[in-house]
Order: sequence, then structure tokens, then C-alpha cells
Amino acid sequence: MRVATTRGTRGVWTRIRRGTGGELSAEFLGTFTLILLGCGSVAVAVAGLPGSGRQEGAFGAANWLIVSWGWGLAVAFGVYVAGGVSGAHINPAVTFAWALRRRFPWSKVVPYWFAQTLGAFAAAALVFAVYRPAIVAYDQAQGIAARPESLSTFSIFATYPAEYFAGGVVGPLLDQVVGTAILVGLIAALIDNRNQAPGANVAPFVIGLVVMVIGLSYGSNAGYAINPARDLGPRLLTWLAGWGELAFPGSYDHFAHYWWIPIVGPLVGGAVGVLVYDLFIGQVLITRQTPESEPTPEPGVVPGSTETDTEPDGQRGSDQQDSPP
Repeated sequence: MRVATTRGTRGVWTRIRRGTGGELSAEFLGTFTLILLGCGSVAVAVAGLPGSGRQEGAFGAANWLIVSWGWGLAVAFGVYVAGGVSGAHINPAVTFAWALRRRFPWSKVVPYWFAQTLGAFAAAALVFAVYRPAIVAYDQAQGIAARPESLSTFSIFATYPAEYFAGGVVGPLLDQVVGTAILVGLIAALIDNRNQAPGANVAPFVIGLVVMVIGLSYGSNAGYAINPARDLGPRLLTWLAGWGELAFPGSYDHFAHYWWIPIVGPLVGGAVGVLVYDLFIGQVLITRQTPESEPTPEPGVVPGSTETDTEPDGQRGSDQQDSPP
């Protein structure tokens, strides 16, 4: 009986791992890796180095390089961790965008979102456990008596808008829409084998560079969450850990009720990014996939022009499927 029960249990787990359960497991660990390294890099810049005795002088704006590189590499390794199982969305905006373009089943959208957010929360909890002494020391050095007053240490985990928005909603929301549109549109380009997708399995690294350049280009506006799970999971952790209204409803001196913007903005931006790519590039590539009896034009050559293609018929356009990274 015990042998039969053991075999039955193993069979259940095997079926789970082979199906959606395995994909959710990968999304959990991929997002966990993303947040563990990303929030870890912010912890180094904000509280780790200043209190460690390893930093003789303040890095100032150079700390942004630590943060940008940290998040970029965090995304790259998160994609490498989960890519072979789930496609490594590790971002609800990517999952939503791929469902919109009919490359991903709607029935899996909410389960993916849950796994991504849970992975982000778990990783944030581990970062908090590791860097708690540094956070406490930082608050003491700054004369901060209560955690809800510590916007800097809150920023280790979740995002907030710049002071120059003066509490406005439109600016931060637009920032999240644009930043995520750039991210998802470029991911669509980088994994599109009909286009010039990077080879030799370097796409995850290049996608990480996309996140890094978004941080360098747009990060100061609102912390470039560009990922609902990346903000919501750690934000839940900060709420439980005592940051109070900084987490929910997301209020401080120069902003109020901010918590929903890093969720709604990226979802809208992801949809915009993938639709723009498909409209301007994806549909063009489909149109240029001419029948095998006609040569496929070289990039930049209009079909039907007098220039001829030098490759054998049908060679360019083979294996032209794209999938999430």
C-alpha cells in the first residue's frame, strides 16, 4: 500500500510539473531571481555601502549605475532561470501583452500573475532579512525614528514618483506606460526570428540591457517599475514590515495613493508596446513572407522591385516563429 501510495504521489507531481504547474514554478523562481538581485542591488546602493565602512565618500548619482546594472543583470538571469520552462515572462505586463496578441492562452494569465507576484514577495522578504541590519543602521544614522518616515529604505523594495510631479498622477502614469511599452516592444523584436533576433541564446542578456537602458533613460521619473509584480510583491512586504502608508495607499509628502500606478501603467504600456511592434514591424514581416514560388526580398528591398534576392527561394523566412523569452 505504501509503495502504491508513493508511486501515486510521484505521478501527481509529475503531471503537475509537466503541465501548467511546472510553468508556474518557473515563473515563481524566475521572478524570485529578478527581485532577489534587483532589490539587492538597490539595498547595496541605499543602505549597504553607506553603512558598511567600504565607502569612503558618497557615490551620489553614480549609485544609479549600481541600480541600473543590478536590475539589468537581474532580468537577464531571471530569464535564463525560467526561459526553458515557462518562457520567462517574469512580468505580468509581458504575460498580458502576449495574451493580447494571441501568443499565450488567457486561461493562464491570472495563474502566471499570481506566481510572479508571489515570487517577488518571497524574494523581497529574503532581501529584507539579509539587509535588515543595514536598514536599521541607515535609519539611525539619518535620525529617522519611524520606518514609515524612511522613504529611502522603502525605495529598496518599491517605487515612488519624483518630487517634480508634485503629487500629479498623469506624469508618473505616462512614465510607466512609455517605459513598459519600450520594454515589451523591444522584447517582441528581440525574440522575433523573422527579424534579427540575437542568436546563441544571448537574447536574455540583451533583454537585460534593455531594462538597464530604460533605467538610465527614464528611471528618475518613477523608479522604472515597468513590471506590476516587481512593485506589488515587494510593496506587500514593506506594508507587513512596517512602512505603513508608504506602501499602502502609497502616500508621502509629495505623492498620495500611488500604489496602483505601477500596476495599471505597465499593463497598459505592455499592450501598447506589443501592438506598436506588430503594427509597424510584425505585420510587415508577415506581408513580406511571399509564396515559395517568389523570392523573398532582402531587408530594405520593396517586393516587386527590380532588385533580386540572392538567397535560395524560401531560405529567408524559415523557422519564423517567436515566443516569449
